[in-house]
Amino acid sequence: MSFTAPRRLPWLLLISALVLVADRLTKIWVGNHVPIGGGIPLIPHVLRISHWTNDGAAFSLFADSASPHTVRWVLIGFSLTAALVVLVAMIRLGSRFTLTTVALALVFAGALGNVHDRIAYGSVVDFIEVHIFTYHWPDFNVADSSIVIGACLLMLDSLLPHKEKTA
Repeated sequence: MSFTAPRRLPWLLLISALVLVADRLTKIWVGNHVPIGGGIPLIPHVLRISHWTNDGAAFSLFADSASPHTVRWVLIGFSLTAALVVLVAMIRLGSRFTLTTVALALVFAGALGNVHDRIAYGSVVDFIEVHIFTYHWPDFNVADSSIVIGACLLMLDSLLPHKEKTA
C-alpha cells in the first residue's frame, strides 16, 4: 500500500495570495491618501509612511537610465522569469511545509506584486521609510519585504542541519 503525503501547494499559494493582497491594498491606500513625496510619521524620526515611485530595480538601480523603457521591460522579463522558476520549485517541493517552501511562497508573491506595478503603472510604489540614527534606508513596500524575508528564510534553511532521508 502506498501513501502519498497531502499536497501543501494550495496552502503555499494561499500564503502568496495573502501577501499579494496585502501588497496591493497597501499600495492603493498610499496612492489614495499620501501625495507623491509626502509622508505620515508613525514613529517620529524613525518610521513613516511615504509615497514614492521607483522606475528602477532595488535601491532605484537603473532608475536614471538613458533607456527607461528598456529597463522597465528587462525588469518585467527578469521578474516573470524568476516568478516562474520559483513557482516550479514550489510545485516540486509543495508536498510539505518547510522553511524553503514558505520562503518560496513569499518570494513568489513579492515578485508578482512588484511586476504587477511595473506592467500596470510603469514603476513600483514604495512607501515604507525607515531612518536609523543618521542613516536613511531606501523606501520599500510589502512585496520588497516579502522577497527579503523569503531570501533570509532560504539562507537560514541552508545553514540548518537537515536529516538525510533513508530509502
